[in-house]
Amino acid sequence: MSNALAEENIVSSNPFKEGLKAGIPVAIGYIPIAIAFGLLAKSFFIPEAVILLMSLVIFAGASQFIGINLIIAGVAYWEIIITTFILNLRHFLMTASLSQRLPKWTSNKELALLSFGVTDETFSVSSSQRERVLQPSFVIGINLIAFLAWNVGTWAGVFLAMGLPASIQNSMGIALYAMFIGLLVPSLKESNPIVVIVGIAIVINAVLYWVIPMEFSTGWMIIITTILTATIGVWLFPKEEGEDHE
Repeated sequence: MSNALAEENIVSSNPFKEGLKAGIPVAIGYIPIAIAFGLLAKSFFIPEAVILLMSLVIFAGASQFIGINLIIAGVAYWEIIITTFILNLRHFLMTASLSQRLPKWTSNKELALLSFGVTDETFSVSSSQRERVLQPSFVIGINLIAFLAWNVGTWAGVFLAMGLPASIQNSMGIALYAMFIGLLVPSLKESNPIVVIVGIAIVINAVLYWVIPMEFSTGWMIIITTILTATIGVWLFPKEEGEDHE
């Protein structure tokens, strides 16, 4: 794909700045969750350096929360690694999908940087853009502001938030769900296929949780739901090559 074609699909002349703006809702939602993570890890007497490094190096909320609980439970390190690997397998699917929206001239260094910053929420914002081709700097802007917010929140949770009332500390746990719903609702209003896909995902996840006699971990439920939903979505709503992304 030529540079000219990529530029035609980018509305803003400063995609990095636009990416920062697009990532503000994610950043706002991440701060209370990161504070909650810092509070939780601190309450379990995890060393402060370990807590801060987890947010800097791992940058995956679910894995960090699960990792802390597994460490406290005395689980072997290799079991922690396997558990978090399974939980994050969905990132392979998300980055593979996002790579289809990037120009062919995107360098390997940029791809590596982009893949590190992809989370459920940053992927949701990036994939919901109307432009068929996304500038790498736009996605980097989204990922960067989310990464900074997550680490700032972790610092606040470790060093500042222990004095907060218990009711406020406990309420931070629902902020991530509220943020994701806030990101999803605008897309639901504009796209009927997204409504159908979300409904399918809810049904599949409910069946796995309540109907199937076999017990699945949270990570496996997410993986199975994602694969089945994506497969059904591709079958129900095939997109011809060259068709604009809606």
